[in-house]
Amino acid sequence: VACALRRPPRVIGDGRTPLRALIEHQSRRRAAATGGESTIPIDEETERTLGEAGYGLDDVAPEGVEVLVRKAANLHLGGTIHDVTEEVHPTLIRAAVAAARAIDIPVTGIDLMVKSPREPDYAFIEANERPGLANHEPQPTAERFIDLLFPLSAPTSARAVVRADV
Repeated sequence: VACALRRPPRVIGDGRTPLRALIEHQSRRRAAATGGESTIPIDEETERTLGEAGYGLDDVAPEGVEVLVRKAANLHLGGTIHDVTEEVHPTLIRAAVAAARAIDIPVTGIDLMVKSPREPDYAFIEANERPGLANHEPQPTAERFIDLLFPLSAPTSARAVVRADV
């Protein structure tokens, strides 16, 4: 129904501002956009990730340089989510559908680790029996879920899609 790519938090250097201030600014933006549910902590993991890239919290990254802040793409720790439904490789779709059918759960989220959604290579991570439907905006995942549960409530054109997907 939908495919999303999660990315770890990152900041873009401006050649003037210390990374700590860029992270704090990005964290405030994420908190405002998510009702406080997503912030980027400045902790040992943040310092370790910056250190592996050759930076410290008080260093200034050159203008335009993207600096990874944390390695994990957890949304509550500042990670971001991007809709890639229209660009995902067909092999990834087939793998996700096969996994969902194998576990026989009508609505499931399949997590794959990929280098790029446009490439066929992946590693299966997990299946979620309670996927985050809201994570897939702008795709109408919640609407399609309702159509699956209550097929007669769906518009006639959508019923054909629901039957074809099953």
